[in-house]
Amino acid sequence: MVFIGTAGWSIPGRHTERCPGTGTHLQRYGRCLNAAEINTSFYRPHQRKTYQRWAASVPENFRFSVKLPRSISHDHRLRDYDDLLSRFLEEASGLGKKLGVILVQLPPSLAYDDTAAAFFQDMRRRCTTAIACEPRHPSWFLSGPDAILKKLEIARVAADPPRAPSDGKPGGWQGLHYWRLHGSPKIYYSDYDAAALKRLTRALERGDWCIFDNTAAFAALGNALTLKDLTAA
Repeated sequence: MVFIGTAGWSIPGRHTERCPGTGTHLQRYGRCLNAAEINTSFYRPHQRKTYQRWAASVPENFRFSVKLPRSISHDHRLRDYDDLLSRFLEEASGLGKKLGVILVQLPPSLAYDDTAAAFFQDMRRRCTTAIACEPRHPSWFLSGPDAILKKLEIARVAADPPRAPSDGKPGGWQGLHYWRLHGSPKIYYSDYDAAALKRLTRALERGDWCIFDNTAAFAALGNALTLKDLTAA
């Protein structure tokens, strides 16, 4: 199984026929795809009961990834985060077994250093959930940081468009591959054509995650559904 989904679970008007039936957007989405990335947690906290409601809205084999709050990654820059992280982990645990991955997206200005390494060591001690890190500073793509991520069993996101020569393929721990497609050449807007999706299909392995974040022009859901069809062929 490959986990395929989008950032959020909105269903644009042009795709309503591909996610038919009754219920909330999440219930309809969950009948069409098997994964979704919760991005709103990056901007604001959600109550545990909200996560529980989302988990109850989707099938048993559905999984969520949840984005670490920006208060930790961007505002505190991985320092003095103890209470913030404890709160986030407690809230997100409301997803139960449907919590598949915690996504840590770092700001472009955040270089790899001892503080960052200590944060991920602490995070790994606190939770058993799979963790994927999406760094955006070039220092993260060197052999040293990659070795630390491998040791801590933390995956480095394969992002498109890539920010470094090795960014377009999974790095860090190879027990999880997390692909994050932002749209290329215009980030957040560009649609992926059939050729690009077929190339992606050949790169995906069993257990991989593939999340489309090109939501600004409503391309993400169509790309995810097409990729789902290609991987099932």
